[in-house]
Amino acid sequence: MFNKLICLAEAISQYTGKCVAWLTLMMMLLTCLIVLLRYGFGIGSIALQESVLYFHALVFMLGAAYTFKEDEHVRVDVFYRDFSETKKAWVNLIGGLFFLLPFTLYTAYLSLDYVGASWRVFETSQEPGGLPFVYLLKTLIPLMMVSLIIQGMADILKNLGVITAARSAQRT
Repeated sequence: MFNKLICLAEAISQYTGKCVAWLTLMMMLLTCLIVLLRYGFGIGSIALQESVLYFHALVFMLGAAYTFKEDEHVRVDVFYRDFSETKKAWVNLIGGLFFLLPFTLYTAYLSLDYVGASWRVFETSQEPGGLPFVYLLKTLIPLMMVSLIIQGMADILKNLGVITAARSAQRT
């Protein structure tokens, strides 16, 4: 049962991460277009410039769970790298239960009013000619937290499995 939940959560993170990775290519092409238009033709566009920021936010916020799944997140691992798999599982379990989940749950909770206020007025850019989708951009905050909660739960279950397997091996 837990393996199916872990696989489902990781499949969601994997799929989202792979899709979001393509946005980096689009962001790079769009940046090149902005530079070409600006310096080649003297044409500037606030909407195009803001769209690069939107792509960057999408990549960062929706790619966070994938980065966590792939164990590529920032970690100070002076001691961690030399730990056994069981000790690493304990560190990951404690970190998930006492740091990741409380932070993501609290941030998701706090973001609801912030995002809701933006949706109520369909918040737009303050710049003339900017994008009228600030409310969608702000929606990425709780989406990021939900994706990290899902991946965090999968990681917690996976580490519980490592610890349980190690204890079972010691008994035999």
